[in-house]
Amino acid sequence: MKTKNDRVVREGLPDLMPRLWRYGMVLTRNTEDAAELAQATAMRALERSGQFQPGTRLDRWCFAILGSIWKNELRSRSVRRGEGLVPVDEAALSDTAPHVDVNISAREVLSKMMELPEAQRETMFLVYVEGYTYADAAERLAIPVGTVMSRLANGRRRVNEQMGSD
Repeated sequence: MKTKNDRVVREGLPDLMPRLWRYGMVLTRNTEDAAELAQATAMRALERSGQFQPGTRLDRWCFAILGSIWKNELRSRSVRRGEGLVPVDEAALSDTAPHVDVNISAREVLSKMMELPEAQRETMFLVYVEGYTYADAAERLAIPVGTVMSRLANGRRRVNEQMGSD
């Protein structure tokens, strides 16, 4: 039996797929992995549509699913390599540059942003690309608002330094 939640999730996912892919790119730095991550997120959202809370934002719910899938994948990879559980920030990531159809300046900034540590990169993406408020980003990342502000300040500083040194 289909519920209202099923319909909301099913109808909202097509418009969210580019954003899910973009978030996947920020996390994985690889177009194929980003596409697989977005697909896995869509599948999980459809499978668990009954858990979606009416009146809340579908994009935020899907971003939380995507982040959870990615962190589980990182843990799984480290276990397969015989390393046990490692912090997400220390996981080896692909070094593929993003393929974003934007102007040259924005592409350069995005490229520099992709070189940041994952915590700064993810925080900057949520706030500057997806438009999350500091409080919303803090909630999504399960960190204090002050940590969001610190990551943003440090990320901006590093990007500015890199842009000035090129």
